[in-house]
Amino acid sequence: MTRLARSERDALCDLAVQVGPDRPTLCEGWTVKDLVVHLLVREGSPAAVGITVARLAPLTDAAAARTARRPFPELVERLRHGPPWYSPFALPKVDALVNTLELLVHHEDVRRAQPGWAPRDLGERAEGTVWSMLATPGRSLTRKAPVGVSMENAVTADVRVLRDATPSVTVKGPPTEVALYLFGRSAHAQVELLGDVEAVERLSATSLGA
Repeated sequence: MTRLARSERDALCDLAVQVGPDRPTLCEGWTVKDLVVHLLVREGSPAAVGITVARLAPLTDAAAARTARRPFPELVERLRHGPPWYSPFALPKVDALVNTLELLVHHEDVRRAQPGWAPRDLGERAEGTVWSMLATPGRSLTRKAPVGVSMENAVTADVRVLRDATPSVTVKGPPTEVALYLFGRSAHAQVELLGDVEAVERLSATSLGA
């Protein structure tokens, strides 16, 4: 596994054990256990196709229900161990591409749903990794935005255009915070929205995310 994907996986599992299976997350309607089950099905079951193909969602729901019958500590340890050997997610390059931001965001889904949370200092290297991986999913996540969208790294001042349209809004913040905003966690992402007031209002009223 890549370094950040591994560290976020371990941190998410540690926190899941700490807070328990029934605590809320930022994923509406999901408890911590629901989130752990989602991640296990996503990277370990062919039925995960229903996550992206709506008509096959019943397959995913059934797989999740079967998985959820297992004791919570067992589920967390399975998640900590990583994808099964037969899963494409076990390949290092696939892990880097699809698990790094997924695990980071879902770790924050648990963290920021608990009282007394504060932003973490991930360090320059980890934030650089997040920034380097964010443009491609960012373009997909903002494709339905009613305005143009750029993102600005508040640490390096690097700017990337995600959706080229006028008027445009720039989402400025540390890479992790920008990632959370783009993945639909706007209420808990510590970012600045820069641009015309009306354009900012239009973007703020839009639900981003997959």
